[in-house]
Amino acid sequence: MVEPESAVQAAIVGLTRELSDPVRLTALQLLAAEGPHTMVQLADALGITAPRLGNHLARLRAAGLVTVEHSGRHALYRVGRDDLLPVLTALARYGGNDSVAPPRPAESTVDIAHTCYDHAAGRLGVAVFAMLVDRGALRPPDGSAADLALGRDVSAFHDLGVDPAAVDPGRRRWATACLDRTNRVPHLGGALGGRVLDALLDAELVRRGDADRELVVTPLGHRKLGALLPGF
Repeated sequence: MVEPESAVQAAIVGLTRELSDPVRLTALQLLAAEGPHTMVQLADALGITAPRLGNHLARLRAAGLVTVEHSGRHALYRVGRDDLLPVLTALARYGGNDSVAPPRPAESTVDIAHTCYDHAAGRLGVAVFAMLVDRGALRPPDGSAADLALGRDVSAFHDLGVDPAAVDPGRRRWATACLDRTNRVPHLGGALGGRVLDALLDAELVRRGDADRELVVTPLGHRKLGALLPGF
């Protein structure tokens, strides 16, 4: 039943209206997964000009979907709701469902697994991140900070051959959520993400391919990762 006075219905319609624009949708996905960004950082990640982005951020602020914090000459944007990432994740998974998505080219090995800087991306990287969160090894991102925290049970890392306590980040961030540009959900970045990829390579579950940034899942990897990573 259509209920024009329904607050719930109005909230849903308002949210979908803001998410209907690719720029606003991607800005929210980045902020929810990777944490706060300045306008310059967001514009650079989106590949658009700051003035164009500013109009979209103004709409998102008016809708309560982002907040802004001023520090000196910089304005730091962050998601306005800590429950936004699950909504965006559900929409991304819906969009990637073969039964609703338009026909796509056949999936290549690069789509399945590739590197993003020094960590795993593609379906492999997304599956690793989801498994770590689902098993309580990582706390899911909520858009409030750029760094991730360990969960209470890190046994999932041990199953990947990684001891999180032994990872020394040096000058880089220890663990971050990095929005997977193809799948639109996070994969694991930072020093911890790099160590996970090293472990997968050392165990010969994946190897580096011939194409730029390509990772190839080995026959051993297909057997072991298929059991370890649900849905991969």
